[in-house]
Amino acid sequence: MPTSNYLVIPEVSSEKRQYVPIGFMSPNVLCSNLVRLIPNATLYHFGILTSSVHMAWMRMVCGRLETRYRYSKDIVYNNFPWPTPTPAQQQKIEHTAQAILDARALYPDSSLADLYNETTMPPELRQAHRDNDRAVLKAYGFASTLAEAEIVTKLFVLYEALAKQV
Repeated sequence: MPTSNYLVIPEVSSEKRQYVPIGFMSPNVLCSNLVRLIPNATLYHFGILTSSVHMAWMRMVCGRLETRYRYSKDIVYNNFPWPTPTPAQQQKIEHTAQAILDARALYPDSSLADLYNETTMPPELRQAHRDNDRAVLKAYGFASTLAEAEIVTKLFVLYEALAKQV
């Protein structure tokens, strides 16, 4: 188990969700073997990975278990092209990431599965995600009006540039 804050990402998640419910955990919380852990995580990491940009990437490259998303460290996470934000953009992402956690905290009796049900997602959480999405898109230099297919196309351009550096 990590000795610092970490992210927990379910290995398998419903394809019916706009956002895979990612947890931002402290080291005193234990988790099962059915998740992926990202140690030494910050609010910035949480903000990027819970954004529509990362979700678009994940939906395009992840494996499937039947029709559900299967998150892989090798395929999804390790190949994801991260942005290079300015300090102000990074601070904004940290702020919007905290707002997501704050919105979740308004519903302490709800599980992440409950909170991320597309038909019953609390309005405060949906708005916090929208704000986070705008901040992350800006850090990439992407227009806030891009469709998911356009986001994926731009991410693959970034990925190709990174692959050429190796």
